[in-house]
Amino acid sequence: MKLRNLALYLSLMLLLTALPLLAQSTASSGTAGGKAAQTGKPTSSATSPSEKLDINRATKDQLEALPGIGSTYSQKIIDGRPYHSKRDLLTRKIVPQKTYDGIQDKIIAHRATGAKTKTKSSTGTPPKPQ
Repeated sequence: MKLRNLALYLSLMLLLTALPLLAQSTASSGTAGGKAAQTGKPTSSATSPSEKLDINRATKDQLEALPGIGSTYSQKIIDGRPYHSKRDLLTRKIVPQKTYDGIQDKIIAHRATGAKTKTKSSTGTPPKPQ
């Protein structure tokens, strides 16, 4: 009886330690939703800045690929450009809080480069044309 209980205990412990490894290998080897599998990079909920979608430059199709963003929201995002921060999507009421919560780790708002911004002169007079 003791030997059977010991064998059952050891089998249970082996199963409990192997289960997370089995789940991890199953999740990384399969593809979900028809999307291509990642190339050996560790998965995390936060996306690195180089992998985030720039809401100031993204196409309508790229925006629609975000969770909770359909045709209407993607067009509202495009029409509201440029954004100084991704939080502008909330402050300008482009998307609701719940939708923003689902995409905030996947987006970034890079400021446009090369374009002159409209700023007021410190003297209150407009800048001289060049």
